[in-house]
Amino acid sequence: MHYRVLTNRTKIVIVDYKDTLNRDLQMEIDILKEMIPDCKVVILEYEDTKQKKEELIHELKDADAVKTAFVMLDRSILSECRHLKCISFNSTGFNNVDKKYAKDCGIAIMNVPEYCTDEVADHTIMLMLSLNKNLKVYDNMVMKKHRWTYRLPMGSHSLSEQTLGIIGFGKIGRAVAKKAKVFGMRVLVSSNHVGKDEQQKYGVEYASMEEIQKYADIISIHTNLNAGNQKMIDEDFFMSLQKQPIFINVSRGNLVDEQALIKALDRGSIRAAGLDVLESESPDMSKSMLC
Repeated sequence: MHYRVLTNRTKIVIVDYKDTLNRDLQMEIDILKEMIPDCKVVILEYEDTKQKKEELIHELKDADAVKTAFVMLDRSILSECRHLKCISFNSTGFNNVDKKYAKDCGIAIMNVPEYCTDEVADHTIMLMLSLNKNLKVYDNMVMKKHRWTYRLPMGSHSLSEQTLGIIGFGKIGRAVAKKAKVFGMRVLVSSNHVGKDEQQKYGVEYASMEEIQKYADIISIHTNLNAGNQKMIDEDFFMSLQKQPIFINVSRGNLVDEQALIKALDRGSIRAAGLDVLESESPDMSKSMLC
């Protein structure tokens, strides 16, 4: 496949949801203009509406490159992009694009494989600790109820006494496992890409999904999203849990059936959920049943 090269007079569109664009874009613009002095950079704030989709298509019709993290670039959009040469994702995942169609059109796709590996792993451990120690409950007790009660009925257990089940063992999953072992945890891993050498290197044990559902005190998802695993964490998954684990998702929101998660929380199939992703990339939290 022959890919065209970006030159002067190039048009580059940076598009994403409002919250994601809330950063210092000037730094990125300066870097682009340093590399391609005469390029035109367009910043577009996106929403999941027909009007915004039409606006995006209009901007991309004569664009050479687009940079995003979360905006879906499907065939209906790419088919209108006759000049598009590359799509750059400022994220590790790049599931928000029709990869086959982009390749057929000669559009290169790039991502940032090392984006925030340690930061996401640290965030996972932070969620694990705060939920395991009921930090939110204690915070609410002090800040809202003005009570200084260090003993609550639910109690907590040391991480060294618990088993962590990791679903997906890429760079972030491995980083989480390494940090969890420092706490003395037993780590089970469900992945198609973990051999005996990796098990020995990271001190983990390969496990089937059924074994994670049976033995894990904490379950954390670190797998890529693709067409075959959307909502893989569903009602059946939660119904099969045997230890009322903490559930953590810092991967992709669409890996989890949100309604099934809410039901699992309501009936006590899981004791807590730590999430930094939801099904929607721009959710209305005032209407969310998770709040």
